[in-house]
Amino acid sequence: MTRFRAEDLKDYAEALLHAAGYSPRHAERTADILVWANARGADSHGVLRIPRYGEMVEKGMIDPAAVPSVVSQEGAVAVVEAARAPGPSAMVTATDTAVEIASRLGIGWCSARNITHAGAVGYFALRAAERGYLGIVMTASGPLMAYHGARVAGLSTNPISIAVPGRGLPLLLDMSTSTVALGKIMHARDAGRSIPEGWAIDANGAPATDPAKVSTLTPLGGPKGSGLSLMIEILASVLVSNPAISGVLSGGKGAMNGAALAIRIEAFSDPEVFASQIAKLASSLKALPKAPGTEQILMPGERGFRLAEERNKTGIPIAEGTLNRLADMAAKFGIAAPTSMPPP
Repeated sequence: MTRFRAEDLKDYAEALLHAAGYSPRHAERTADILVWANARGADSHGVLRIPRYGEMVEKGMIDPAAVPSVVSQEGAVAVVEAARAPGPSAMVTATDTAVEIASRLGIGWCSARNITHAGAVGYFALRAAERGYLGIVMTASGPLMAYHGARVAGLSTNPISIAVPGRGLPLLLDMSTSTVALGKIMHARDAGRSIPEGWAIDANGAPATDPAKVSTLTPLGGPKGSGLSLMIEILASVLVSNPAISGVLSGGKGAMNGAALAIRIEAFSDPEVFASQIAKLASSLKALPKAPGTEQILMPGERGFRLAEERNKTGIPIAEGTLNRLADMAAKFGIAAPTSMPPP
């Protein structure tokens, strides 16, 4: 692993994305969420994605200059047409729209049609929580994960994130509906490591431990993960008449969509009382007797916040395989790599 200052890594990511065709605004937003993920230890959703984003621009799968816009609004509900804009910009638009509606009506829901890969959805839910709102964000895409009982991909790894404001750090749940996100398979490949049995299956439906032999991912908790993924597909895609799954399974094209929900705390209770109760809930859980081998009971997102604080001081580590692929892309555009930091 080679370490980089967060600011240098972000500048590098932004330069690569801009060279690949992203507008300056989209490049900045996308670089920010990628490095945010790396800083929190979510390398599966970090800068390793950049070469693929460049390929998607070349193939017309991403419109690097499209501007997401609100196309309809009724009461507490709005719809954003992303027109294949970079996913981070599309979901920031959806989240900010949901928060604006909630500021007036207590609750706001904004669906985003035709987005592209949005990255770590916790970034958007946290954006709502940092403004004092409870945020729920989800995205849905084409088949990447087996439906429980099937040996081929039938659903996506549809992630969901819930962020809760409180005193100190927010609570931040950010999870995939698969056992692991596809990016973790990609990161294992870049790091030259095998993967644990149970993460994925090969073309014959047998467990795969070699990242190169992965055919599809497994659902988290079997029927629980595939059931949740199915419901996210309905909430994010079918609800706006833009299916991501059924078209592909019937031999046609799919789509990618997202949804953001914002809840204004004071529409339900006093924000100070709510914050106090969240703090009491967290402290009560953290005080429970610990299981053998457990040093400390952590709240959702706590590990990521701590790691980000540490890495902002000591640098963000990037796998050699990822660096090599970024370097190949950089050479194509004549972009210099950032200076690495010494080992901590």
